[in-house]
Amino acid sequence: MSDWSYWLAAAGVTVILELFSGTFYLLMIAIGLAAGSGAALLGLGEALQWLIAAVVGVGATVALRRSRYGQLQQRVQAERDPNVNLDIGQTIHVPAWQDGAARVMYRGALWDVELAPGSSSAPGQYTIREVRGSRLIVAA
Repeated sequence: MSDWSYWLAAAGVTVILELFSGTFYLLMIAIGLAAGSGAALLGLGEALQWLIAAVVGVGATVALRRSRYGQLQQRVQAERDPNVNLDIGQTIHVPAWQDGAARVMYRGALWDVELAPGSSSAPGQYTIREVRGSRLIVAA
């Protein structure tokens, strides 16, 4: 086997490992290994092949890290995220409160409703701010 085929085999194994890990960083290293394969195919020396593979792999990893895909995302709790739970932001009518809690009919079922901190317990329209299990946390 030629040098370039070893580089491509290593790149293929790295891509397979990336599929199991779920990150793009191993894919960037695989791109570097493929660049090393290209250097071997051009007939460059072994030291230059390693150098090209390292520079391209590190460069691709740094480029990924600086892109919007590599930035750490601030996580929003699922019970408060309207992209996860479509009930958040919907309005309900609460006819009466009893010690900061109520039961209302919402989407064809009875739900326990609890006031968000800082809200007053007066009958009326409320907006769902959070869903905890079968309990709706609402605010005016």
